[in-house]
Parts: sequence; C-alpha cells; structure tokens
Amino acid sequence: MAKETEKLSYEQARDELQQVVTQLEQQNISLEESMALFERGEQLAKVCEEWLSGARKKLEAAQKAREAK
Repeated sequence: MAKETEKLSYEQARDELQQVVTQLEQQNISLEESMALFERGEQLAKVCEEWLSGARKKLEAAQKAREAK
C-alpha cells in the first residue's frame, strides 16, 4: 500500500473514496484518468477495510472479555 494511504484515517479514506466514485460516475474523463481513479479507489477501499477489520477485532475481543466475567 502506498505510504500516503497508510497515514489516512478511516474518515479521510472514506471521504476521498466518495470523491473518486463521484468523479468516475460523471463519465466525462479519459480512460487513462478513469484507470488512475479506479486504482486510487482500490487503495482507499483497502484502507477502509483495514480500519473496519481492526475495529471488528477490538469489538470481538471486548465482547469475549465481557462474557468471560
């Protein structure tokens, strides 16, 4: 993953991903620009998934700890 995406918060990645999707939906860009946006979108989606996966693991651990009490 590119270093600039590693530093993004979930919210930053989500917001930029929304912008990428909006640009792609407008369909008034070249194929080259579309491909670059698609690749960026893939990177941003991966960042979001990593954040969500981490949050899910924390919630599961907290639930297990609570159940163990």
